[in-house]
Amino acid sequence: MDLKANIDLDKLPKHIAVIMDGNGRWAKKKGKPRVFGHKNGVQSVREISEACAEIGVEYLTLYAFSTENWSRPALEVNALMTLLVETVRREVKTLMDNDIRLAAIGDIENLPSKTQKALLEGIDTTKNNKRMTLVLALNYSARWEIRKAVQDLTEKVKNGDMASKDITDDIISQHMSTASIPDPELMIRTSGEQRISNFLLWQIAYAELYFTDIFWPEFRKENLYEAILDFQNRERRFGKTSEQIVL
Repeated sequence: MDLKANIDLDKLPKHIAVIMDGNGRWAKKKGKPRVFGHKNGVQSVREISEACAEIGVEYLTLYAFSTENWSRPALEVNALMTLLVETVRREVKTLMDNDIRLAAIGDIENLPSKTQKALLEGIDTTKNNKRMTLVLALNYSARWEIRKAVQDLTEKVKNGDMASKDITDDIISQHMSTASIPDPELMIRTSGEQRISNFLLWQIAYAELYFTDIFWPEFRKENLYEAILDFQNRERRFGKTSEQIVL
């Protein structure tokens, strides 16, 4: 079956978010070190990014490194940071060829200088691309993001720039790191785990969640198409009844 042909291009999720899970376990099953899994996961990043751009998805956010990941063994963390530098620099041509703009969310300033430099260079090189925006969540956690938004808003109230009663959902959204992009409509997690893991907690309030047992290094275009078709077969009510949606 040609899954891609069955996708309704008029009902695509504008923004897809992905928790790229299972690199380490995939490598372990093959008797390899965890870093082997991360390296092979890069191919999935390339393929899914290209597939999303091809069919018309406007935003793709990938959970690349959480604030909690710093607690992993130093060898793995260092290898991940090196891999990030190498990948961003190597994949810039792919991004340019596919007219994909690179962006990032998270505590970027506290990334290692080499990682930060490569990331900012990639963002600058691709800043005029328009087909799709690829967002990397790096040194990111939703609780960090929400805490920062609360701190920023508290400071504005304290300085008299706004009143606490004026803080609305929209105002809070404007203080999130994703303020310039729409909330995800579809969130995919690979590897069989069924958790959100501190990822875009505010933004995925109404997202459809899709979990697959496939490890990230094996996640390919057909798997993405399956997730999108599943999304398109769901009824999204946003608190309303089915009858109200039909009307």
